[in-house]
Amino acid sequence: MHWIALQRAPEAPGAAPPLLPDAATALGWWALQFTPLVAQVEAALVLEVSASERLFGGRAALAARLGTQDNPVGPLEYAHGATSLLALGRLWSHAPHSPRDQLPLHALAAARPHLGLLARLGCQTWGQLRALPRGGVARRCGAALVDALDRAYGARPEAYPWLQLPEVFDVALELATSVESAPALLFAARRLLAQLQLWLQARQRGVLVLELRWELDPRRSNAQHVDAHHQGGAHGQLRLQTAEPAQEMQHVQRLLAEQLARVTLPAPVIGLRLRTLQTQALAGESRSLLWDEVRAGDSLQQLLERLVARLGPQQVLRPTLAADHRPERMQQWRAALADAIHSGASGAAPAGVAAAQIGAPVLDAGCYPCWLVEPPEALVLRAGVPHYHGPLQLLAGPQRLEAGWLDTDAGSALRDYFVARSPVAGRVWIYRERLHSATTARARWYLHGLFA
Repeated sequence: MHWIALQRAPEAPGAAPPLLPDAATALGWWALQFTPLVAQVEAALVLEVSASERLFGGRAALAARLGTQDNPVGPLEYAHGATSLLALGRLWSHAPHSPRDQLPLHALAAARPHLGLLARLGCQTWGQLRALPRGGVARRCGAALVDALDRAYGARPEAYPWLQLPEVFDVALELATSVESAPALLFAARRLLAQLQLWLQARQRGVLVLELRWELDPRRSNAQHVDAHHQGGAHGQLRLQTAEPAQEMQHVQRLLAEQLARVTLPAPVIGLRLRTLQTQALAGESRSLLWDEVRAGDSLQQLLERLVARLGPQQVLRPTLAADHRPERMQQWRAALADAIHSGASGAAPAGVAAAQIGAPVLDAGCYPCWLVEPPEALVLRAGVPHYHGPLQLLAGPQRLEAGWLDTDAGSALRDYFVARSPVAGRVWIYRERLHSATTARARWYLHGLFA
């Protein structure tokens, strides 16, 4: 077996504190990417890596990666050993290559309560302690010290409560000072988002819905909503939702900043809490043998989410197809991030539509114009010929439309559509109302679309 013990390097004068609210837990989550056998011992971590070091290119490559890869707490110091207590002893004595027998007794946690007695017996190192009679050591210092010495030398197996990731990310952060402005909460929320990213990476998941909750100072709160879990303290919250599972926090942080900019706090905030409401497993990424083009910038979905967060859901719309054969109702504008996007007609002609041959080819159902005229513009008839910037020449048609029988708002549509050519405007889309043409001497013609 091979163990690695690591901990955060001592802070230099003026060094910044860890960026995460619970640095020890965050470091443990980060270490889980190297091995599933991670345990916390006091302020240090022990990692059993004998089964996983080959995945990282060997023992030396794994050690180099521990020292160079970004981690949530800053510079690390680490040591190796055949047992976890040996690795910890070398780490705590700052002697990464020291022989086991020469390690000082203060580097063995079980011996620290008995350092005075052992010093009077002339014991300063692990080797000297091991040379003493086991029975006498057990009577004077307890069996725990003898057991720890056996585990340090590999004579007894080592067992730890291994670090387990929680099923749901739920982390609270107590603010050092109260915050009175909602946008200023983003600085503290970034620390929670950084820890959330570690949790997502360890579980190989992406977040879809998360909730940021803040606790208001009860002495200055006038909020009406009271949370029983906070002993009567008022609170506020907002919910973030992404259409695609997100693991990188840059996009989530931008969405959070947009929403916090529109929040007014009724009282100062003294604490934050971030938890995930919905996550999704991320699919594996396949690599191409050829060089792939890397697209820079945000995706379209991320851009839409940022616009919705800034402008509101009803200000960002996108067209969707509707199940209606009337051209003016084939498309509807809905919220860009609506949960359900209704699919509509594909542009094909409705079943049962009759098209009469009048000497011109029948209009193809896919030849719809790029631009509809709303409302349709009535055309002038001269000598029975419709005019739009001059007389119109029929090129294709008719395409007969009979729809909207049950529509009490807009009424039914009984039309014959044609593609025509205008001397000035080029190709246009016109229709003749069949109802009027059957009851009056002169048919009514309308301009309904323009081709690019």
